[in-house]
Amino acid sequence: MPLIDAVPEKWRGDALRVADAVRGLDRVLIAAHVNLDGDALGSMAAAGWIFHALGREFTLYSPTGLPATLDFLPLPAKLHTSLSHLPFAPESALLLDCDTPGRLGRELAACVADFPSVNIDHHLGGPGMGTVANWVTPDAAATAQLMACVALALGEPLTGGLADSVALGLITDTGGFCHGNTSADVFELCALLTRGGCRIADLREQLDSGWSMGRVHLWSRLLGRVRLACDERVAVCPVFREDMRECHATKEEMEGLVDWFRRIKGVRVAALLREEREESCKFSLRSRGWVDVRAMAQALGGGGHRNAAGGTIDLPMAAAEGVLLETVGAALAAQEAAR
Repeated sequence: MPLIDAVPEKWRGDALRVADAVRGLDRVLIAAHVNLDGDALGSMAAAGWIFHALGREFTLYSPTGLPATLDFLPLPAKLHTSLSHLPFAPESALLLDCDTPGRLGRELAACVADFPSVNIDHHLGGPGMGTVANWVTPDAAATAQLMACVALALGEPLTGGLADSVALGLITDTGGFCHGNTSADVFELCALLTRGGCRIADLREQLDSGWSMGRVHLWSRLLGRVRLACDERVAVCPVFREDMRECHATKEEMEGLVDWFRRIKGVRVAALLREEREESCKFSLRSRGWVDVRAMAQALGGGGHRNAAGGTIDLPMAAAEGVLLETVGAALAAQEAAR
């Protein structure tokens, strides 16, 4: 069976179109949004393995570096944190899992328009920021899923490091195959990855193991701080900079914490609000099913997916929490009334 036949029929045309664009790139800068998560890193690594197979020069770039929680993934090349220390002068760019130049980081955002570029993403936003080609598909579970389709359209089998990279993106952006975006297409791709030798269970084990005591102490502290609001339909937890310092934990070690708040009976929306600076807080929202936290995040200048979204509120913690709960509470009431 031709490999392209493994791509969902609804995506085959786009996969072939974008594969042609990717095939034409060389001396490629591969980048995703800052503060890499599993899908961003998995998509970047998958792209690197594809370019390696095509015999192209490429480099991986992220100004915020490789998170310690994901450092078990074998990469096809060194991950660089500065554009001034790359192994070559890029002539093109592949932009992944990112809907606006600003999320690429200040350094790349200032010059990304100078490169011929391809943008592949699954966030709901505009048509894409690529100058050569764009594939923005919000119904994909992960950008790594789209990278797998591009690989198959190029005739590259999903094995080895490429398969592991795709699997990492799928595992993390589906919440371990528990989120509502876990579709039949996702399971069919996982079957293909498994037949190619990928040990998905081992990747999940590596994600769930290796906790530091700092993470244990931080989670213990924050789980004890969660409170209910908006008629007990919203669970919210503030995180202060002192929490991170006193527990000797990093912000990456909070990954997955907000999902636990959704387990509280009756909770429709889980919210984590992390103090970045004295007058700026990052928020993460999670929901299940029909509750659209993306719309809530967009009302606050953020974005994301229906059941997982976030953004920034440029206010001190107390004021930011008030604004967040007011926005979430009003939006949740409106969504409930519309059902």
